[in-house]
Amino acid sequence: MNNMNQMMKQVKKMQEQMLKAQEALADKKVEGSSGGGVVTVEVNGHKKVLSITIKPEAVDPDDVEMLQDLVLTAVNDALTKADDIANADMSKFTGGMKIPGLF
Repeated sequence: MNNMNQMMKQVKKMQEQMLKAQEALADKKVEGSSGGGVVTVEVNGHKKVLSITIKPEAVDPDDVEMLQDLVLTAVNDALTKADDIANADMSKFTGGMKIPGLF
């Protein structure tokens, strides 16, 4: 029974550490870009878009589709990087196992 109590304490400690790590993701920022940097998007580790920067040379009124594609590509790049930092932080607790719904 003592082993079970010890194991439960370890699980609770790990849960608390994971919660702190998840909360800390809000403070981590990554940047995605496209078009050689003419469009940049900054997101945090919770995948919240913090800013979008579009340089004037990316704006062509005759080719709005290109700008839309650049923004989409930059957003997806930033979100992929946010996933990468979240996975790296959480894998410290899961030993690299993918636990559905955790992150």
